[in-house]
Amino acid sequence: MTQSITPAAVRLGGGLTKQFILILAIASGLSVANMYYNQPLLADIGRTFQASSNAVGYVSMLTQIGYALGMLLFVPLGDIRERRTLISGLLIAVSLSLVGFATAQNLVWMYIASFAIGITTVVPQVIIPLSAELALPEERGEVIGTVMSGLFFGILLARTISGIIGDMFGWRAMYWIAAVIMLLLSLILYQLIPKTKPENNSSYTDLLKSMGNLIRRYSTLREASLIGACMFGGFSVFWTSLAFFLEGEPYHYSSSITGLFGLIGVAGAAGAPFIGRLADRIAPKKIVGILLLLTLIAYGFFGLAGITIWSLIAGVIILDLGVQGSQVSNQTRIYALEPAARSRINTVFMVSTFTGGAIGSTLGSFAWQHWGWSGVCLMGGMLIVAALCIWLVYRGIEKKALHTGGA
Repeated sequence: MTQSITPAAVRLGGGLTKQFILILAIASGLSVANMYYNQPLLADIGRTFQASSNAVGYVSMLTQIGYALGMLLFVPLGDIRERRTLISGLLIAVSLSLVGFATAQNLVWMYIASFAIGITTVVPQVIIPLSAELALPEERGEVIGTVMSGLFFGILLARTISGIIGDMFGWRAMYWIAAVIMLLLSLILYQLIPKTKPENNSSYTDLLKSMGNLIRRYSTLREASLIGACMFGGFSVFWTSLAFFLEGEPYHYSSSITGLFGLIGVAGAAGAPFIGRLADRIAPKKIVGILLLLTLIAYGFFGLAGITIWSLIAGVIILDLGVQGSQVSNQTRIYALEPAARSRINTVFMVSTFTGGAIGSTLGSFAWQHWGWSGVCLMGGMLIVAALCIWLVYRGIEKKALHTGGA
């Protein structure tokens, strides 16, 4: 793909300027936040529609299912379409979806709006491959880490902001505000993002079919996708259930206090650029293994949350560092596989990741309703153990291939 890169985006000697990378990070964070405004508000939404925690939990699940489908349908277009126009169009579409959520009059209406928000909130997954493509090879991990930090800040701060606004003005107000932000962001990014001219002339149908070939061709992509699904599933189990846990014994916290736990998680998300720099220097697959163990420890802390609030705080920091760090490391690995197919490779990885997130949201709500907080901790911990098992299996396959002289 060739680009007409604006002077503001590139520095002397090649590579992206820090200012432009920051713009991409902020845009990713603001866009992905639409997915997570609902989580601290689920208890309030349930009271509005007199619905159970399990029924309201489908709001998170359908948003993430929509996100996975949106990535499958729209993100591959980044390899064959001009990205600036694609990004702006998606932002306008998600603005309309947010209005639909804000005006919902029943749960069915809200389910449809949640799915629409998810399917159109895929802008970060168009931005991330673009940033990897424009970055110098020796800086790619750090650039991805910085943009991913913006994305994870958006995920975490969305909970804080929506919790506060929900407490002050009601849950609908958050979605009206978000709709306006998306319209403004559409206009800003259209002016700032470099115009791109894709070199891939494949049809859309051929593009979708080629993703199956990528999955068959690259074992690293299969491994990273499976791990991403389990890790984000474990992440979603926790965050979907947290609002219900904190509003009851022994804490009795409001939605605004629940949202502040997203702010705590920023401490973990801030480590993404550092993880990205490590991935530029150390084999990312080794870093992934360490972060999987770290995330499992987070669930050990969550199990103590009924005893002390500090264990919950420590667990949030460790969980967010582990999940984001493993994602950055895996993306550094897969983006090096086939540069001309980065959008499609990212699609495979992120569809798997957010499908896992949707399953995790459902499992979290189910575990909470039937077994309480201990069930939530067990369910989330099992998903992280599954990710660790996948990592170990692939390390065994690699060792066997080396001993037998395989590739």
